[in-house]
Amino acid sequence: MTASGTFGYGLEFADFVPLDQIGGIIVKGTTLHPRQGNDYPRMVETAQGMLNCVGLQNKGVDYFCQHIYPQVKDIDTNVIVNVSGSAPDDYAECAACIDALERIPAIELNISCPNVKQGGMAFGVTTAGAASVVRAVRERYHKTLIVKLSPNVTNIIDIARACEDEGADSVSLINTLMGMAIDIERRRPVLSIATGGLSGPAVKPVAVRMVWQVAHAVKIPVIGLGGIMTAEDAIEFLMAGATAIEIGTANFIDPAVTIRVRDGIDQWLERHGCRSVQEIIGAV
Repeated sequence: MTASGTFGYGLEFADFVPLDQIGGIIVKGTTLHPRQGNDYPRMVETAQGMLNCVGLQNKGVDYFCQHIYPQVKDIDTNVIVNVSGSAPDDYAECAACIDALERIPAIELNISCPNVKQGGMAFGVTTAGAASVVRAVRERYHKTLIVKLSPNVTNIIDIARACEDEGADSVSLINTLMGMAIDIERRRPVLSIATGGLSGPAVKPVAVRMVWQVAHAVKIPVIGLGGIMTAEDAIEFLMAGATAIEIGTANFIDPAVTIRVRDGIDQWLERHGCRSVQEIIGAV
């Protein structure tokens, strides 16, 4: 699948890659009300990755339902909406709107948003915060519920189990790591809000480790993401226990990377005499 925030609504990439050949497209973060995002600059390249603080810029769930959904509903793939919010009720209300859309089979909850009721803390960094969002959404949303986990925690296993206990159907990990870049000539942060989310190859070892930990700790499926650039990268996640993968930052470099990785996995399996990808999932 393509990771949220790196592939727009899929429509923007239709000239570069056959969308029906991708297992799923997770569209950009969607919130209950429109959000302007953060001031520029809000993206910067780093060694082996990039930092971003886009700030969930979007036109809100009503706009998605009225204007985007009619354009994506007939794409022959799984279009999944990434849902964000600033309070459990916001998440739940947004999810309920998506629930009514027949051709959207799942949502992915981004629980790494600022929790305005708790001094800017992200919901996803405490078990209580994560549980509160999943519980609220589960009451209003009746299809497949994926929860995207933050790596900026002390124990990823506890967070994953809390989500599972509240009714998550799957967890995806990892979201970005918190990072910072400084302009040494101006003696100030490069990004407008100083810090941002680090993605790309630099985070892959952390992501693989966390996927491996969580896959051994929960009974629900685990989706792996974080720095996947090649088929070999993806296979690491599968061997760690992921049953599906998302590709994010690499889409900025090669819009057709998902197809290249998919074909590369098939070729690797064939070379190694595997009849199915199931033979390597959780092999480590």
